[in-house]
Amino acid sequence: MSENDKPEKRKRRTRSICILITVLFITVMLIMPLLSIIASSLKEGFSFYIKSITTPYVLSALKVTIIATVAAVVINTLFGIIAAWLLTRFDFKGKQVLATLIDIPFSISPVIVGLAFLMTFGRLGFFYPVIRWFNEFTGSNIRIAFAIPGVVLATIFVTFPYVSREIIPVLNSLGKDEEEAAALMGANGFTIFFKITLPNIKWSLIYGIILCTSRALGEFGAVNALSKTRGETFTLPLEIDALYMSGTDTSITSAFAVSSILVIIAIIVLVLRNIFEHRQSDYKKGGQK
Repeated sequence: MSENDKPEKRKRRTRSICILITVLFITVMLIMPLLSIIASSLKEGFSFYIKSITTPYVLSALKVTIIATVAAVVINTLFGIIAAWLLTRFDFKGKQVLATLIDIPFSISPVIVGLAFLMTFGRLGFFYPVIRWFNEFTGSNIRIAFAIPGVVLATIFVTFPYVSREIIPVLNSLGKDEEEAAALMGANGFTIFFKITLPNIKWSLIYGIILCTSRALGEFGAVNALSKTRGETFTLPLEIDALYMSGTDTSITSAFAVSSILVIIAIIVLVLRNIFEHRQSDYKKGGQK
């Protein structure tokens, strides 16, 4: 072997070792646990599996999870577009402060978020007198803490940076030239957004929506602080925890069965994420399809 071939051989050996370590790590830490969930969920048979995921508690948890996820995605998509547009297209005092505030959910524990909402809208919260006055004035019984609105608010809070943080880098890289040219030609703001801006950010927007959806589906800490009643305000992660903590063999198997729902959703989200991530990379290279 010549001296010139030795560096290439070492490079191939290093590559093979890195691939082996990565595959082993992913297999042990990700694939095997997910497969064990699927296997454990079918431990008592397929009929028991269907029965476990169709109980009133699970269906209620699924309903609350869908409500919270849809609300978070819709609101955070609107907020993300507006915030990204504001931070990339305008200069104003406090711009950096606003950009920093958007990242707060990344650095605060979800449990603290739930407790913060509880101390804001709960019976001891400073906003509770306003809620009580409104209920007395209208004859309604609106509640936020320990009710679905609290679950929705907590989910919105922990997920709202995802859409904006995917759009901001794209808008910064695009610049303002096309939009300013359209404005000089007489196009209004809505026309500029829908004809120029939105087509340019669509893959980043969809990618951010997928991330937001994935995060909302799996939220536990913040929702746990604001959710009290099983069968009314529990989400799927809370229902899984309740089943597992029951301690019986059947309830633990049911917990794995319900967990498999989130696993399946996570796999679907992962596939969609990879598809749109590939589309986004193609767009950045100038190969928009």
